[in-house]
Amino acid sequence: MLAITAHDIARLVGGTLVGGATGEERVTGEARIDSRTVTEGDLFAAFEGETVDGHDFLAAAVADGAALCLVSRQTAEDIPAVLVDDVQRALSDLARAQLEQARRENPQLRVLAITGSAGKTGTKDLLGVALGDLGPTIAPVGSFNNELGLPLTVLRLDEHTRFLVLEMGARGPGHIAHLTDIARPDIAVVLNVGSAHLGEFGSVEGIARAKAELVRSLSPEGRAVLNAEDPRVAAMAQLTEAPAVTWGLDRGDVRATDLRLDDDARVSFTLQVPEGLTRPDGSDIPAGSFEVRPDLLGEHQAANAIAALTAAILAGVEPAAAAASLQGVRLASGQRMEARRAGDVLVIDDAYNANPDSMRLALKTLAHLGRGHRTIAVLGEMLELGEESVRLHDEIGRLVVRLNIGLLIVVGQGAAPLHHGASLEGSFGGESMQVADVEEALAVLERTLAPGDVVLLKSSRDAGLRQLARPLIAHLERRADRARHQDGGAHA
Repeated sequence: MLAITAHDIARLVGGTLVGGATGEERVTGEARIDSRTVTEGDLFAAFEGETVDGHDFLAAAVADGAALCLVSRQTAEDIPAVLVDDVQRALSDLARAQLEQARRENPQLRVLAITGSAGKTGTKDLLGVALGDLGPTIAPVGSFNNELGLPLTVLRLDEHTRFLVLEMGARGPGHIAHLTDIARPDIAVVLNVGSAHLGEFGSVEGIARAKAELVRSLSPEGRAVLNAEDPRVAAMAQLTEAPAVTWGLDRGDVRATDLRLDDDARVSFTLQVPEGLTRPDGSDIPAGSFEVRPDLLGEHQAANAIAALTAAILAGVEPAAAAASLQGVRLASGQRMEARRAGDVLVIDDAYNANPDSMRLALKTLAHLGRGHRTIAVLGEMLELGEESVRLHDEIGRLVVRLNIGLLIVVGQGAAPLHHGASLEGSFGGESMQVADVEEALAVLERTLAPGDVVLLKSSRDAGLRQLARPLIAHLERRADRARHQDGGAHA
């Protein structure tokens, strides 16, 4: 955060000084909602959750160095705090005010925001890397993309911040507009419009309208960075006052050509930057062709990379430097096509989240990786699909069969249509099975996996498969250790 007194925080958020606060307390660190992460000079925001109440940890936060707390009820006299009606709204108000101040004091500060039905977090990670050499960049690990996570990200800025990279998600109309009211972007990236959260929006068109809230927020001096190959995204160029720059594989201003996947499904391509592109400051962008070779799995990662590179180039990074920055890079945020070899088995952990679009892409990557090996897809429910849920799960189950995946393990009753679709498509002889939970899936895998297998784990976050990778890899490593010891004993 920009250094600020308790008095000024109370004024900005409409709060009252309590707990013996004098108003002279000075916050110089970050805003925290987990008391275990508090360090000297931080602001601790106490949230009342379903199972944990941050107000129970105020004393611990102050003992660990919190300069001030943000609370929604009275505190003890030795807990300096600002009392507000709504802690979340107060954080949003504070983040908005701090960003406005930072922009006044640092005219070079640029805010870049990303939305899309799939790929937001990976693109955010790549953009953070591409911008990093040009100046201090904030691009937090993970998906801090909602009405709580975004203010916390904004409140990480300081007087030296050059780039603030934000991920903006939506679970309903108006959500992204609310986030852009907190942090209006200078450059807005829209990746795609798919069927994620279809239950909340009612239709893909509704999702498109929600994503378009990001580009509508741009000023004429901004830039919209749009996927030329998604018609709903490309059409957003008509909804913004800012000039649009498009990107894609086969069409767009900036392109990824000569797309290649190696035997391990790592993607590489040539970045093509045309003549005539200019940045918001009016400077010309050098044209040319530049090789990009990240350490990322799947053809779809080329789309995320080209979107990130386009935004970085518009923000001031030279194309050659942007391309070079992604050489050998991996995503900072885990459980997104994260490959781990345990013994003789390759585990692809993509279980942080899932929707029909990302599920298709992950399965195609699994099929590519599995050439000459047995492939196993462990799939859980894709949540928030509304009335289309059964149909969309059924379609994914059928795709598993068409891609010739060796074994499908469906986890949980909510994902049952995956199993039904695979069975109706022609799966036979136990190629598809359904299990009740993660524990049963682990037991099946422990019995089933053999050297050379490639296994994919994927589901929506709250469907639980993100809990499977760690015990599975631990089992496989123990098994490999036993095999090595037995082999050593046989040769003794």
